[in-house]
Amino acid sequence: MKDTVITAKRKKIEIATLIVIFIIANLVNWYAIVRYKTSYKEFFTSLGYVIALTLALYLLWTVIRLIFYAFKHKRSKQI
Repeated sequence: MKDTVITAKRKKIEIATLIVIFIIANLVNWYAIVRYKTSYKEFFTSLGYVIALTLALYLLWTVIRLIFYAFKHKRSKQI
């Protein structure tokens, strides 16, 4: 099996992506709190749900990127 190396640049990109998705999940939570007029302590008590949403969105983003790269790779072989 071939060894792979994950560069520092790729690690920084992935961490930045995860942080952006975490912020998006928090904004969705904040919107739900304001929209349904619940207590603002829900922002902290629903942190587990925010983390779960973050991981789900990150997984979805990863699948989309893999599909994109697969099509890109397939297309480059045809040319």
